[in-house]
Amino acid sequence: MNHFDYRGGVLCCEDVPLSAIADAVGTPAYVYSTATLERHYDVFKQAFAPRDVMVAFAVKANANIAVIATLARKGAGADTVSRGEIERALKAGVPPSRIIFSGVGKTEDELAFAVEQGIHQINVESTAELDMLARIAAAKGKRASIAIRVNPDVGAGGHDKISTGKSDAKFGVSPDTAFALYARASADPHLTPRGIAVHIGSQIRDLAPLEAAFRVMRSLVERLRAERFSVERLDLGGGLGVPYFNEPDPPSPQEYASMVTRVFAGLDIALAFEPGRMIAGNAGVLIARVVRVQERPRPILVLDAAMNDLIRPAIYDAFHEIRPVRESSAPRIEVDVVGPICESGDTFTKKRLLSPLAAGDLVAFMTAGAYGATMSSTYNTRPLVAEVLVRGDKFQVVRRRWTVAEQMSLESLPE
Repeated sequence: MNHFDYRGGVLCCEDVPLSAIADAVGTPAYVYSTATLERHYDVFKQAFAPRDVMVAFAVKANANIAVIATLARKGAGADTVSRGEIERALKAGVPPSRIIFSGVGKTEDELAFAVEQGIHQINVESTAELDMLARIAAAKGKRASIAIRVNPDVGAGGHDKISTGKSDAKFGVSPDTAFALYARASADPHLTPRGIAVHIGSQIRDLAPLEAAFRVMRSLVERLRAERFSVERLDLGGGLGVPYFNEPDPPSPQEYASMVTRVFAGLDIALAFEPGRMIAGNAGVLIARVVRVQERPRPILVLDAAMNDLIRPAIYDAFHEIRPVRESSAPRIEVDVVGPICESGDTFTKKRLLSPLAAGDLVAFMTAGAYGATMSSTYNTRPLVAEVLVRGDKFQVVRRRWTVAEQMSLESLPE
């Protein structure tokens, strides 16, 4: 469920017309619904009730500190994959005790920062990383809380580029290697292994591969405990899909929680999850304005938004429903929708059925709250667009639009 609906013929975010935001802020702009963010967090968390689980929002899905803070006030933690994301989470009010740090390429500086902050858990993904972390923690006279990320050789996800659980993927280690690393970390005076972690992909629409991966995890927990190693927690990652309007609905959080409960029945262990898209995806839209309509056998709508603002269609062939901000009852026609960038790949969709639109009309790309603004760039020297947060009948800019001068201020001419 989201809070984007037509009222009086105008598409609104909660109680605010998107046209009012466009007039005040300009286009393109991302718009996020507080009510949707909060509801999706609550639905996921409550699916496991009465069991208390840790829900660490995947910051990579939407890194705006206002979004992170909205969820932090509900009790959410943060799943991070860089020092920058840790700093964002801290600034948004997430305590270190609720921050998880994942990623295959953590640098010495990043690990040192995580150790200094005393974060909840560093997910170790290789032998070399374990060695580096042990050395850093020893130099600082601290103990680092860790989990070992397991690669269960189970692939899943909505696209090959977001599938992370097969044995040839760069993420994690095999169960046997994880066992060896856990034993090694248990003997190190500067490491405290707390558990094991897994994440097999994103936009997963079938619970079967998740269940297969989780059974590998249960088996490893039982094997570690049989050797008298302490295993306090399981980090089961994220990846549960969201509806992109052109597909059947994915499994619900309740169905997902039921499967998790069944797989880990009788196992006394704390559970953590890292949902990102599931919470933020349908909580945001990208509004854009039609610049012109190029007359072809099939009309081409040229928007002021481009692939640098929303790159998912270009790299994943991703589908986003496109809605006119002003509702129309006119018969729909086939059109192509493109951006102004000098790349043929700057095409959002082809042969899409839409009501006729003209220059100046507004459209909204739905399900753009995850992996939209966070993946944007300044290609073609286009400024990063504004981001807006709505609560009820009020809205506020939570990232102002960049200027070209601000981009160039980071550059200099050589002598």
